[in-house]
Amino acid sequence: MGFIDEAKFFVKGGDGGRGCVSFRREKYVPKGGPDGGDGGDGGTVYLEASHRLHSLIDFSYKSHFSAVSGGHGQGKKMHGRNGADLVVMVPRGAVVKDAETGEVLADLVNDGDRFCAARGGDGGRGNVHFASSFNRAPRRATPGYPGEERWLRIELKLIADVGLVGLPNAGKSTLLSKLSAARPKIGAYPFTTLEPQLGIMQLEDHDPYVIADIPGLIEGAHHGAGLGIKFLRHIERTRVLLHVVDASGPEDEPWQHYQTIEQELRQYDDALVGRQCLVALNKIDQVEDEERLSDVMARFTAKGLEVLPLSALTGEGLVPLRRRLTELLEASAPAPTMNEPNHEEEPGDNDFSGE
Repeated sequence: MGFIDEAKFFVKGGDGGRGCVSFRREKYVPKGGPDGGDGGDGGTVYLEASHRLHSLIDFSYKSHFSAVSGGHGQGKKMHGRNGADLVVMVPRGAVVKDAETGEVLADLVNDGDRFCAARGGDGGRGNVHFASSFNRAPRRATPGYPGEERWLRIELKLIADVGLVGLPNAGKSTLLSKLSAARPKIGAYPFTTLEPQLGIMQLEDHDPYVIADIPGLIEGAHHGAGLGIKFLRHIERTRVLLHVVDASGPEDEPWQHYQTIEQELRQYDDALVGRQCLVALNKIDQVEDEERLSDVMARFTAKGLEVLPLSALTGEGLVPLRRRLTELLEASAPAPTMNEPNHEEEPGDNDFSGE
């Protein structure tokens, strides 16, 4: 099973334990009175972001998550044990929504961000709480409250420093393989890449940067054409957009290809157009006329765009590209998030994790 970036799942907090009806009965202790203990609280289900995960594939195998219920109260005022919390790990960049209303509940961007998905129910009260001067032997206790339960939908928006965008067969997969150690499927036909691919660009004296190859967009992607609408949201998290344009076609074609992608980004989200961007004119090894290549580059620079010629196949121009990407990343701020994540209090000592 490949890359999974959407999932629907059910969460339920643990039920609270019921209170106990009990009376103290000991030799030589007449009229001992009520001593029923309270029930324990149910455990809570949390979602926590982790950098160790990059897909929602775990939700394909498990879609129901329930925390442990609280224990029942006992005699001698013994309190039932509290149910253990359940922590479900999700990738960074996960957007949690209510499955019925579509309301955004949390945006888990940073490692360790936590969202309370389903709170556990409170434990019931034992009969010791109902004793009074009028009722010294109460035979009443309350049941525990049920834990919260609901269906949630989770959508993953990849968190990457650089997003590769371009028409199918522009050479994005080859470029990703040269900029990082990633080994995506490469083929001389459109839509070779059917799911986002991640790679790490390592440079001396610099932090590593994550590069995401977004599957080929086509005209009408924001309306659902091709693969675009399924993966466009992954571009929202990127700090720098790298437009990969095939320079091997007719002179007007590279500019037309760039405009097609730029228009799709604008139709999807105006904010993406203002994102820091760089144009990579790929496949210059197939361009024999240097004057034509200069004219193509002039078309982009005249519009105020920064363009770098390169050949991902031969490696020509990759060093300047790495250097420029590093400069842009060091100068750019992190991409904005949808809303502040919901931080909850830390669970108790009896936590465990479930994936």
